[in-house]
Amino acid sequence: MMEATVTTKFAGKSNYTMSSLATILWCDDEIELLKPHLLFLSEKGYNIIEASNGVDAIEKCKDQIIDVVFLDEQMPGLSGLETLSRIKALHPALPIVMITKNEEENLMEQAIGSQISDYLIKPVKSNQILLTLKKILDSRQLISSKTTSDYQKEFQQIMMQMSNGLNQQEWGDLYRKLIYWELELDKSKSNDMRDVLNMQKSEANSEFCKFVSKNYINWLNKPDENAPTLSHTLMREKVLPFINDETPTFFILIDNLRFDQWKIIQPLLSENFRVNTEDFYYSILPTSTQYSRNAIFAGMTPLDIEKKFPNYWLNDEDEGGKNLHEQDFLGDLIVRSKKDIKFSYTKITNSIDGQKMVDNIHNMLQNPFNVIVYNFVDLLSHARTEMQVLKELANDETSYRSITLSWFEHSPLYQALMKLAEKKVNIIISTDHGSIRVKEPVKVIGDRETTTNLRYKHGRNLNYNPREVFEVRNPLEAKLPKPHVSSAFIFAKADTFFVYPNNYNYHVNHFRNTFQHGGLSMEEMICPVVRLTSK
Repeated sequence: MMEATVTTKFAGKSNYTMSSLATILWCDDEIELLKPHLLFLSEKGYNIIEASNGVDAIEKCKDQIIDVVFLDEQMPGLSGLETLSRIKALHPALPIVMITKNEEENLMEQAIGSQISDYLIKPVKSNQILLTLKKILDSRQLISSKTTSDYQKEFQQIMMQMSNGLNQQEWGDLYRKLIYWELELDKSKSNDMRDVLNMQKSEANSEFCKFVSKNYINWLNKPDENAPTLSHTLMREKVLPFINDETPTFFILIDNLRFDQWKIIQPLLSENFRVNTEDFYYSILPTSTQYSRNAIFAGMTPLDIEKKFPNYWLNDEDEGGKNLHEQDFLGDLIVRSKKDIKFSYTKITNSIDGQKMVDNIHNMLQNPFNVIVYNFVDLLSHARTEMQVLKELANDETSYRSITLSWFEHSPLYQALMKLAEKKVNIIISTDHGSIRVKEPVKVIGDRETTTNLRYKHGRNLNYNPREVFEVRNPLEAKLPKPHVSSAFIFAKADTFFVYPNNYNYHVNHFRNTFQHGGLSMEEMICPVVRLTSK
């Protein structure tokens, strides 16, 4: 059924056609000598406006809608660069192509500094002109066409991979591949193909949930049998081995950072850091801060944390902060790992704390190991659920990524990283879990002590459809504390979320299309682990 739908969408795509009827202003004091070029462009469907001097060109830019300006650099009176500057003052985004006989580097630096779109060296040829116009006017359409074509070729390959059955490494690779195409289709603005990709991601999540449901308990109880790196083994396997006395190591955990959000901020960091490895690990269930982040810093499952630190572990229904002892857990893990190192632990929950961290970053360089936990992305996802303005600003994955990028670019965390870029350091960036935009409600009935999280529930008297959830009747098998003798856990799968029958329609409308975490999906479980070194 899915293949038929996709085929229809593919078949409906029209072939790429060049833009027509774009208006070109060509300014040259020898405009009469350019008639062959102007006639050539007219025959290709372009509307041509002529100007023989800079003043005339500026006036025509005021009076008419122009798509591209071809501008001679050497003209009597107002020079090409002066004309360029004045046109840009009128229309900053207007593409301008400089045409010159002069190949001097200084001239081109001036022109490029004034934001020309391209330049051509005289004598120009008709095919050069056409190529330049295609690049300027049709680049988005060309990119969209190529991206669509490339994704169509990969679509069937991805479907075959899923049908053949994947292991934990292959699922991580497939998820990253789907993110790659998601970001590429974002750039190309190809809405039809984005719909196809969303269907494919949905199918992939369905299969991923089956895979995890089948293997998860074994990963925790028989870790030597092809288990992936999980939250409680992350520090031992992918962080602590890289700490040394010569180069300070910074482990930066950005709470609730999905893989696609990492990819959207990566280009900012790539300017100053070299990406040594881009890896992933699997968050434990529930994919929520209380469980997954405590497990990361303790290097233990939640069940083992409760046993070793009974005064520190709080269950969902207990009063008090659930993540107040991460530094204590980390200190204990370092001792158990036989690492004799000095470390710092910094948690950022607001901009004031963030600025203090920036000011203190030079002191951290004295430690072999520094941990920074940054909470903004998780706060964003929760605020988006409750605030209408944020729901409108981040109404889908694309806009959610955009807000993440905007935050990161102006955050104290980015300032701190830019300071570290000037030093010889190792950086490891990761997260405790991701989130997913939930769409389909699943009814659950529970008593007053049932947890309120939309993606997982535990309690004594849960009533639900077993086919709609991943159920763990005995929490001890999933290495989870068992608050009561009859406690059980259930986890929402893919893009579903739990709703009580009371006020059902209100809660469905309130929470649908919000970003939630705690359950089972690629977005929540497959988390980035990236090692960077300063260039």
